[in-house]
Amino acid sequence: MSAIERHANVWDALEENSAMAENMKIRSALMQELTRYIERAGMTQAKAAHRFGVTQPRISDLKRGKIDLFSIDTLVNMLTAAGLHLDLRVREAS
Repeated sequence: MSAIERHANVWDALEENSAMAENMKIRSALMQELTRYIERAGMTQAKAAHRFGVTQPRISDLKRGKIDLFSIDTLVNMLTAAGLHLDLRVREAS
């Protein structure tokens, strides 16, 4: 019987290396924040797209969690266009 491997985060389990896992964690967090912002503001996808400077299908992809379609740069640009600010904290890996 093999031992069960445990991970602190789903991305740690799914990605081949720690750099990719960190990238996915960041993209996931940014996508969640943008989605929450849209919902809190009661925006339609069309209104959010206009505000963020993207197309409505891009907002649909965002809301559906299509993480592979978004880079960190794109997500930061969308946050900025929404009038949001990103705070960053870096710490040593445990």
